[in-house]
Amino acid sequence: MRTHPHIPDNSRTDKVDASALTTVELLWLEKRIENRIRFGRHVSEKVLNRNRRVLSFLPGSIFAFVRWTSNDFGAVLSRIDILRAVAPGQRYSTVPWITPGGESLLRLSGWPKVERVLQLIDVVEALGVDPADAAHDYWHHVHNRLSVNEMPRPYTRSRHQAWLHRRRVTS
Repeated sequence: MRTHPHIPDNSRTDKVDASALTTVELLWLEKRIENRIRFGRHVSEKVLNRNRRVLSFLPGSIFAFVRWTSNDFGAVLSRIDILRAVAPGQRYSTVPWITPGGESLLRLSGWPKVERVLQLIDVVEALGVDPADAAHDYWHHVHNRLSVNEMPRPYTRSRHQAWLHRRRVTS
């Protein structure tokens, strides 16, 4: 796991109240259900059994949660949520499998849209940028454009540099 100056690493999680963490239950049942994290920095992991585990995220952490469900006739649900873990007392959206929920940066369903978001995440990573560090407003932009079947603008190094500068100035 890489450390980041704005997000504590695992060695410092003992100082964090567990009630302040956002937890995500991951489930995998072959050819039926898959809940997984596409990106994000979890601070702890608890294995419940061979099919289930729970990841915990610090407040402010950005992560992508992908859900897929199928039956005998094919996929019945494909969904991706990009969320910011919230601190106690902050408002949040509820999302199945996530406690308490998170600030929604992107929420899309249907395989074509989910697949497009996954491709855009790959583009961000190809720039050498961890998607958890990408500008929050970029994920809003992707959500808004794909919601109306429009093509989002690609994430660029200059956009990322502007985001980093804006974060430094407002911190």
